[in-house]
Amino acid sequence: MKIPRRVSIKPAFTLMELMVAMAITAMIVTALVYITSNAVDTWNRSRSELRAARQAKVMVDTMARDFESLVVRRGNSFEWLTATGPVTAPASPKLTSTNSSDLIFFCAPTDRYNGAYVNSASTTNYLGDISCVGYRLYYKDPMPNPGTTFQTFVLKRYLSSPSTDSTLTGTDPHKGDNTFANLLGTTDLASKFSPYFTLLDSNAADFVCENVFQFVVTFNVEVLHNTGGTAYSVVTVSVPVGQSSQQVTNSFRVMGNTITTQYGPSGCSKAELAAGRVTSVDISLTIISDAGIEQLRSPRTLSTTQQADFLAKNSFNYTKRVQVPSM
Repeated sequence: MKIPRRVSIKPAFTLMELMVAMAITAMIVTALVYITSNAVDTWNRSRSELRAARQAKVMVDTMARDFESLVVRRGNSFEWLTATGPVTAPASPKLTSTNSSDLIFFCAPTDRYNGAYVNSASTTNYLGDISCVGYRLYYKDPMPNPGTTFQTFVLKRYLSSPSTDSTLTGTDPHKGDNTFANLLGTTDLASKFSPYFTLLDSNAADFVCENVFQFVVTFNVEVLHNTGGTAYSVVTVSVPVGQSSQQVTNSFRVMGNTITTQYGPSGCSKAELAAGRVTSVDISLTIISDAGIEQLRSPRTLSTTQQADFLAKNSFNYTKRVQVPSM
């Protein structure tokens, strides 16, 4: 008698179960890819913002120190500060900066001669402590090397010597400049400083930081209103041109006895503004990220709308208020 053999049936997935499992796996993988992509984008943007913040700090701190030691002498017709435009605005093949002004003023910085105001070659040859400083924006290679080109927006600062320093070598671009002899006591500071900007264009050692797309300086001026004789207010005047605002002018000059500008603020006459005094300065700048600079080097052109989108995604804005010495 034969006993029938029992055949055991092993459990298995049905086709429907496999399809459901694959669908769930696909959703999980998609979610992981999305989360990872967002995390990488966030990390890249945070890194770009951190680098931009460091660059902004370099520029803002440098300019703030100069403004904190601003030198203005009252009771004369000489020019002590000028912010003027337009000059040729720096431009990449795809994007033109909105900055087109020069900033020049007298100050007493400590980074000239490392804070020592005596010529090391002679302890009796005092160099002085008042310098003239000028800022201008460029689009060029900050550190040019033969055979390589790495252009970006570059902010440069030229700090003139208080007086001629005989220790400087013949190749030093600052040799021969002399604030006391060449710049102090002028009524046209922009013209007198023009040769120094020519040196600034070719001297790589004078650049402050890179990727600075624009900088705007806003002067806060305290004015005394003639009506009543005791009513004070603070009006703001921004330089450079290129922005649609009543507060923007292409010239702001501080003389020893007046402030001159084309700007006529509402609620303040030009005469009241001319008799006012600058109490503080707001330094505003826009930094483009390194990734944004790389995009500017690609062959693809940008329309006006694309330029606005590009700046929204790849630029960071910073502002700092600096109190200036009493004028």
